[in-house]
Amino acid sequence: MANTNFFAVDLGATSGRTILGSIVNGKLEQRELTRFPNTIIQTGGHFFWDIYALYNEIIKGLKVVAEEKIEIASIGIDTWGCDFVFIGKDGGVLRNPYCYRDPHTDNAMEEYFKLIPKEKVYEKTGIQFMQFNSLFQLSTLRKNNDSALAGAEKILFIPDALMYMLTGEAVCEYTVLSTSQLLDPRTKKIDKELLDVIGLKESQFGRYVNPSDKVGVLTPEVQKITGLGAVPVVAVAGHDTGAAVAAVPAQNEKFAYLSCGTWSLLGIETKDAIISDKSFEYNFTNEGGIEGTTRFLKNICGMWLLERSRKEFKNAPENVNVLNASAMEAPAFRSFIFPDAPDFANPVSMIDAIQNYCKKTGQSVPQTHQEIARCIFESLAMRYRQVIGYLKGLAPFSIEKLHVIGGGVWNSFLMQFAANSTGLQVITGPIEGTAIGNIMLQAKAAGLVSDMFEMRKIIANSIEMKTYEPQDTAAWDAAYKRYLEVTGTK
Repeated sequence: MANTNFFAVDLGATSGRTILGSIVNGKLEQRELTRFPNTIIQTGGHFFWDIYALYNEIIKGLKVVAEEKIEIASIGIDTWGCDFVFIGKDGGVLRNPYCYRDPHTDNAMEEYFKLIPKEKVYEKTGIQFMQFNSLFQLSTLRKNNDSALAGAEKILFIPDALMYMLTGEAVCEYTVLSTSQLLDPRTKKIDKELLDVIGLKESQFGRYVNPSDKVGVLTPEVQKITGLGAVPVVAVAGHDTGAAVAAVPAQNEKFAYLSCGTWSLLGIETKDAIISDKSFEYNFTNEGGIEGTTRFLKNICGMWLLERSRKEFKNAPENVNVLNASAMEAPAFRSFIFPDAPDFANPVSMIDAIQNYCKKTGQSVPQTHQEIARCIFESLAMRYRQVIGYLKGLAPFSIEKLHVIGGGVWNSFLMQFAANSTGLQVITGPIEGTAIGNIMLQAKAAGLVSDMFEMRKIIANSIEMKTYEPQDTAAWDAAYKRYLEVTGTK
């Protein structure tokens, strides 16, 4: 029996790739077909994405498939969230989409809260507040009398726009919509009042689809360009974090996940959204997951602290693994920082920021690269414990394990610290979960797997996982009390 192949498009904010995936003997096999940059265009005082360039890179990947005479069952696309494309009455793209980094949304939230109060917006959406959320982008464009918005027949999020360019079908996929601060997670539809105040209608967005729903097939034009036939295009978890969490190899729902990279996402998967005074206070977000679930999570700092510090280190090992190991030469629990403090958002010097924080909080000031790295790792582990504590108070189930995905799993010392600090068993892998989730959701659409737990079982059989058990918990408990004192948090 021939293997069933799936074509995954995985687009990040700096680069993208196309991947061929298939399930062979109960295991997932992957092959990268193409890799390409995703470049932000700066012009006219604004930042844009090149939607045509991204479409063209997808076409290039599909041409490779055609040239190698590979049969593919479907195509799935995941990208970042929040940004969108305007489609005119004639069906054409009206303009390259704004990038979420564009400064036009500075002060956008405050302007919108004059229309609907902040607390009411959170109660409606359960989404954490960030100025680049789609709601505030759209409000800003309306305020600025944007010509593309004025002419928009459809407003399509980035993965939906690319699927539209391939199929001619305008859809609105649940997971990427959930990042917009437009969605009511209880109805899983766009909230009318949020749109009304900026003069938009629900009908301007595509028809609702969920992960593993079929969107359409390649248009005759795309078929001719690529040399392929009427290949189905499937809505996967269009938001990349949704796809990544779909790839967490958990055995049941009693787990927390940590997507650990430059930035970290720490949360749980729940049946329903959690919207309360406490979730508002802690600034948790409710984003759409697979099979109607909610990703209840908090954005926290990640390896950004080390990445920035490495650029300033003198006489430090070039190899990051050697650098990580060298941190163990420094004494334990000498100094802590609060990773999410504004001090570390984008300082001129990260080392200065860390040292000044320790100085002003009356702690030992780390000097060497070993001491600075250890301070970072221990502080991150304490922050994980802190957020896990919030989650335990809000979760409708007991949290028994912490699954970690992303590049941070390479740092075995941080992973052990995470286990020690949280008191949870830490299970690591996969490193690149987004494409895996994308492929498995296509496999579900094809009927090769029945539900998320069957997906996750195959993923667990396909990747190398490592387990870390808590150690030295009494010492970490004592250190955590001091972390709370010096950071002034609870």
